[in-house]
Formats: sequence, C-alpha cells, structure tokens
Amino acid sequence: MVLGTWDELAERVAPIRFRVFVDEQGVPVEMELDEFDPLSCHALALLGEEPVGTGRLLPDGHIGRMAVSAGWRGHGVGTAVLAALIDEALRRGQPLLALSAQTHALGFYARFGFVPVGPEYEEAGLPHQAMERRLAAG
Repeated sequence: MVLGTWDELAERVAPIRFRVFVDEQGVPVEMELDEFDPLSCHALALLGEEPVGTGRLLPDGHIGRMAVSAGWRGHGVGTAVLAALIDEALRRGQPLLALSAQTHALGFYARFGFVPVGPEYEEAGLPHQAMERRLAAG
C-alpha cells in the first residue's frame, strides 16, 4: 500500500477511478476529478507493479473515491485500502470519519464500524447512504 499526494499518485490512481466510476457505473466524467483531490491523502493498492485499488482521505475526515479494479474485487484490496486510510486518520488524530457509501457497500463499511446517518439519497445517479465512525483520539 502506498499513501501519498495527488501529485505523487494521480497517474496511477486516476485510471482506476475512471474505469470503476465512469466506465462501469456511468458517473459523468466531469464529476470524477474534483478540487478535493489535491487536498487529500490518497491510498494506492499495488499487486506487484499493477495498481488495483484506491481511496482518499480528505483533511476533514471524509473518506471517498474508494475503487477496486473489477478483477481484484473480493480479494481484500478494498479492505486494505480502507484500513490504510483509517490508520492514517488515526495517525492524524482525526476524531470522526465520514463517507458516502453506495448502498450495495453498506455491509463492507459496517464491518469497519461505520454506521448509517440520515436517509438514503442519490449521488451521481446512484443510491448512497451517509455513514460515520468515531475514532479514539491519540
């Protein structure tokens, strides 16, 4: 697992996100990259030299853009990415993590202690649920 800035990881992170969100899920291409990428800590999962998964941690504790290449889903890549982002949040002393989960992934995030907050909603044409997890500071 590699953690780094957008400048350091964009050329390996962006293709995963575009394949998963734009190509597979139909998210509008103009929504995929945003002003938060340069501000975030990005996680990149590599198998050998192959980039297979990614996610980001924003300065305010939001986790987002979790994506795993189709051939590697169900092999622990998403778990490794999320664990790395949670560890980084703990290292930073972040008191609360938040994310916007696609509803099909609620069980995945619940295994990490995230709980639903508020009603389900639509984002980029897909059903989502806000989730949060309180972290022990220190």
